Amino acid sequence: MKHRLFTFALAASTFLNCQAATVSKTPLPNKLWYNKPAYAFEESLPLGNGKLGALVYGGANNDSIQLNDITLWTGVPVNPDEGGEAYKWISKIREALFKEDYKTADSLQHYVQGHNSEFYQPLGMINIIDCNQGEFTDYYRELNLDKSLATVQFKRNGIQYTKEYFASHPDKMIAIKLSASQKRAINSDISLTSLIPHQVKASRGQITMTGHVLGDEANSTHYCAMLHVKNTDGQVWADDSVLHLKDVSEAIIYLVNETSYNGFDKHPVKEGAPYIERVSDDAWHLANFTYDEFKQRHIADYRKLFDRVSLNLKGAKFDASRPTDQQLLAYSDNHESNPYLEQLYFQYGRYLLISSSRTKGVPANLQGLWAPALRSPWRGNYTININLEENYWPAEVANLSELVAPVDGLVEGLSVTGRHNAQHFYGIDKGWCAGHNTDAWAMSNPVGTGNESPQWSNWAMGGAWLVETLWDHYDYTRDTEYLRNTAYPLMKGAADFLLAWLIPDPHNPNELITAPCTSPEADYITDKGYRGSSFYGGTADLAIIRELFKNTIKGAKALGIDSDYQQQLQAALNRLRPYHIGKRGNLMEWYHDWDDQDWHHRHQSHLLGLYPFHQISVAKTPELAAAATKTLEIKGDNSTGWSTGWRINLWARLHRADKAYQIYRKLLTYVSPEVYKDSKHHSGGTYPNLFDAHPPFQIDGNFGGTAGVCEMLMQCDGETMNLLPALPQEWQAGEIRGLKARGNYGVSLAWNKGKLTQATITSKNEGNLTILYNGKQKILTFKAGETKTIR
Repeated sequence: MKHRLFTFALAASTFLNCQAATVSKTPLPNKLWYNKPAYAFEESLPLGNGKLGALVYGGANNDSIQLNDITLWTGVPVNPDEGGEAYKWISKIREALFKEDYKTADSLQHYVQGHNSEFYQPLGMINIIDCNQGEFTDYYRELNLDKSLATVQFKRNGIQYTKEYFASHPDKMIAIKLSASQKRAINSDISLTSLIPHQVKASRGQITMTGHVLGDEANSTHYCAMLHVKNTDGQVWADDSVLHLKDVSEAIIYLVNETSYNGFDKHPVKEGAPYIERVSDDAWHLANFTYDEFKQRHIADYRKLFDRVSLNLKGAKFDASRPTDQQLLAYSDNHESNPYLEQLYFQYGRYLLISSSRTKGVPANLQGLWAPALRSPWRGNYTININLEENYWPAEVANLSELVAPVDGLVEGLSVTGRHNAQHFYGIDKGWCAGHNTDAWAMSNPVGTGNESPQWSNWAMGGAWLVETLWDHYDYTRDTEYLRNTAYPLMKGAADFLLAWLIPDPHNPNELITAPCTSPEADYITDKGYRGSSFYGGTADLAIIRELFKNTIKGAKALGIDSDYQQQLQAALNRLRPYHIGKRGNLMEWYHDWDDQDWHHRHQSHLLGLYPFHQISVAKTPELAAAATKTLEIKGDNSTGWSTGWRINLWARLHRADKAYQIYRKLLTYVSPEVYKDSKHHSGGTYPNLFDAHPPFQIDGNFGGTAGVCEMLMQCDGETMNLLPALPQEWQAGEIRGLKARGNYGVSLAWNKGKLTQATITSKNEGNLTILYNGKQKILTFKAGETKTIR
């Protein structure tokens, strides 16, 4: 393994030196920067160590740092008996559907609904009040993606004040350094508070905050945060809940936090984690290193991940004259060319994933881990009809495989609760399933509480789609032990449920369909004018099942097991109702050729087979690819942020570089923070701090955009690799280093005048790979650990 990595690194270095003439010779800094403090959440700068998160507002007079802990959720483990005999309604719903009585079917779906997810909660807020008098000038605020460091600088009374912030994964803390250009110039009050129930006490250079999330104290996750101040000189004293700093030259603030969350199946009080002991250990650890040592440990840990991939586009220049928000506004409103902003956005997605996805069993949620509100939009939960899956689209291809591990734990939890869900809500005793939403407790039941629309509440396919994230991890790494011990058993459990859930099509008994089903969050209009959600034989359902069965068969073959089961899956696969093309030339979403209630709807679940799956392609299924193209044309280009991120990838798969780039630019539409109520800049797009705007903030669009850049530059199904398949005309020259491809390939590319000039491909495994580039086709045969170069 060491030899292979060394070989690849050497090849990549040579590759970059050879191609330097086409792009900037000096690596550009990956920085977001601003000339004023943040007023709104969407202007703040996010830091995270995968568990603790911070949003830096950077005020000169009052510096607020919003805090989050990704394990801080309301609720307790799910009730395994929820649903009771709700499954008895399934046969009645099917009966109504097959009589084409969709109104009755929609109404009966309410009997097959359970509780809604729990809420993700904010941890607290650090406030650092500057007690010095006088106006501030020369303000500067920065987020350095290369080092995962935030910095704030300003002058007051001729003295320059500097604050530096980072969130350390190896040392489990958030650090803030206060310094000044003049000795004993720091005079500040430091406090710690929270929106959730809490108690605070300050003493001897430390503030301790304890409390619990909203809800009954006896049935809630508890937490303990400790803030510690180290000063070089001057005075630090406590007054109730505030620490006062007087005449200090330099001060270091450390924040540690632990919660009683102990896994999806452990009561947070009765079986809670020993959070008081753990946070005490975290605090004691702070004496082991200096601030500079902690900082270097943090940067080294972070860069092991971030530095794996670099993107450099011709014409990219770091703009030191206009802050990032002004660049984004000009790019959006004035249609400026800004390749630097385009490559910065790509790397920002990688940065956000590193910062929010390093906690076992608790992946990045709808807001990553940055949620300031007591009740976050959509509860801050995991929506698994697209959004959580989209969070992890860039993980493998952008060379951040380890960050998928939190999804493993969540899916393992869903496989446990999902068995009860399958029995009580669907009457199926084999396998497991999950619905539209989940949370830290691995809730798997259909949501809606019996009162909400089946449009989003009644859906059984969430687990089957999410488990494909685990398959992707195997497919990119070819880690057989991971497949054997983690991915395959969970895939098989999901497939078991679906084998029992599929039924013969009443119009064509030789084909298998699902009933009831919905197409996530979308409605149809029947030929009789009824607007509904529930139907049968949905394209999205069948695409998910087709992908799961196909990959489960591949997994079994790779492991050399379950030959009879492979045949059972293949027999069902052969009977799945195929794709159909509608009267408008579009790919049909519904069983019948009905109209969409909203032809421009943000969801495009019936296009799953195009992306992220590999069922529809320009080369192998041209008629279906044409229908997918027509579907996207009908939908148009305006949508929410996360949907726009998805559409970049869909157009890239269709090899439409023009549309993929156009939609990428659309994703970088400037959106004003919510508090400003700017109706001109209120759409799907990007906030001033480059957070994705649904609106409001929803992080999956960031990740969809990062994946979309990869998809424009390289596509691979493990057997065929297409280089620059959707290269925008605007990116005439450039290079990308360190991508990963299915089959466990490392890929670096350089191009000039729109043509590939060099590709370096490294394979861990023996095998053949077909390469498509510049209108050519070449078959490469690899030995394990071998690197090959194409020019």
